[in-house]
Amino acid sequence: MNPQFSFERIASDNITSARAGRITTAHGTINTPAFMPVGTQGSVKALTQEMLERAGASIILGNTYHLYLRPGHTTINQLGGLHRFISWERPILTDSGGFQVFSLTSLRKMTEEGVEFQSHINGSTHFLSPEKSMEIQAALGSDIVMAFDECTPFPATREEARASLELTGRWARRSKQRMSELHNEPVPAGPGITIVNPAQALFGINQGSTFLDLREQSLEGLIEIGFDGYAIGGLSVGEEKAAMFEVVSHIAPRMPEDRPRYLMGVGTPEDLVEAVALGVDMFDCVMPTRNARNGQLFTSRGKLNIKNSRYKDDPQPLDDACRCEVCRRYSRAYVRHLYMSGEILGSVLTSLHNISFYLDTMKVIRQSIELGTFSEFRNSFLSGLARGQD
Repeated sequence: MNPQFSFERIASDNITSARAGRITTAHGTINTPAFMPVGTQGSVKALTQEMLERAGASIILGNTYHLYLRPGHTTINQLGGLHRFISWERPILTDSGGFQVFSLTSLRKMTEEGVEFQSHINGSTHFLSPEKSMEIQAALGSDIVMAFDECTPFPATREEARASLELTGRWARRSKQRMSELHNEPVPAGPGITIVNPAQALFGINQGSTFLDLREQSLEGLIEIGFDGYAIGGLSVGEEKAAMFEVVSHIAPRMPEDRPRYLMGVGTPEDLVEAVALGVDMFDCVMPTRNARNGQLFTSRGKLNIKNSRYKDDPQPLDDACRCEVCRRYSRAYVRHLYMSGEILGSVLTSLHNISFYLDTMKVIRQSIELGTFSEFRNSFLSGLARGQD
């Protein structure tokens, strides 16, 4: 365990497996359960860092693949690391780049050593290995680093899933070895690269598709290697929702209790509440900002499509139960006008509302766990979403 990184459980629910905790990093504290807005290229789309801070974001996620290609990890490192480059003083988690390379199916070639791929920007050829991923993330200086993995495709046969998780396990061991070298010897991460955050934590990623015994095999291997936290990967990639929750309900309780548990790339507000009930501590998803740019808003009464003509003359806030900056000031009619007119402010306001809704939901979840009322909150929250808009 990294001595400068810690997880402390503060409270637990008596009925479900929900737990509230605190993660301590070099750049501050993360109260869990926590949602991480996705800042793919060092920016959460349409939002300034000040907006994120006021909305209550304690941590954001950066994308290793995209930052490596543009502007380059060397440039970011020479400018003081990712925190300084994007002017964000709170914690940052960086993914390994594995999922992005996985999604480039026709542009990549995978071997035991790593993945050769073509840039989606200009077609240039690059090679990403566990060692290279660790070097890039060390140069960025994030607080939480993800081990390099192969995101198992769905559907996958049992043998395909087994081969994938075994490769991920070997890559996980190499990731830890290289990160240890970078921080303890240190072995240079590249010409002109300096270690800007010596307190980086490393998370391993559980794979195995929807095969529960393979998920267990993957987790056992990761625990043997030893990581500061454990993530559940390879979900929300096309499987049925019931299958996703079957995996989470099976594997989350088997993860070490004294480490953060992270469900990657999930999901809707309902998904977050249900996964918290299963013992998950951390989440990320592009859904709040992506849906906002498409005019879909998350509210306490389910989704609201601001493009709907019924909101043309509606003076109400987006959600009368929401206290975000948008709902305190602007009407549905005005936000719809901005969206339909193609005004940039439309994307700003819808994105800010959705991110605020997610962050506020997580805050109330934490409070309910600490007060011993999580089950009551869960039932009330899900009932509200099911009622829908008037």
